[in-house]
Amino acid sequence: MDRQLQEPTRLVLTALADAPRHGYAIIQEVLAISAGRTRLSTGTLYTALDRLLQQGLIEVESEEVVGGRMRRTFQLSGKGQEVLVEEAGRLRQTVTETERRLAVRLRANGAVA
Repeated sequence: MDRQLQEPTRLVLTALADAPRHGYAIIQEVLAISAGRTRLSTGTLYTALDRLLQQGLIEVESEEVVGGRMRRTFQLSGKGQEVLVEEAGRLRQTVTETERRLAVRLRANGAVA
């Protein structure tokens, strides 16, 4: 993928990186991963899930009827895993460069990095 992922997309893919999950579980995982910073509404989540399905980044792992309603469980696809690995590398490079530049500044100011 040539462009960076938006944070909600990255968080949804991350929530699915270790195990398949249904919608409510994804919402809870995103909340935990983001330390409470990102709260996805169900409408926002399902719009994102539809888009990620169309892009081939996730897939439906299973469907079942629970309480009279269809519940789909989603999982990261192979393509989604590749995109998430690329995104993690891009973020790691940015963090490394940020830390390097801050260390230069701290040394210039007489502080120890």
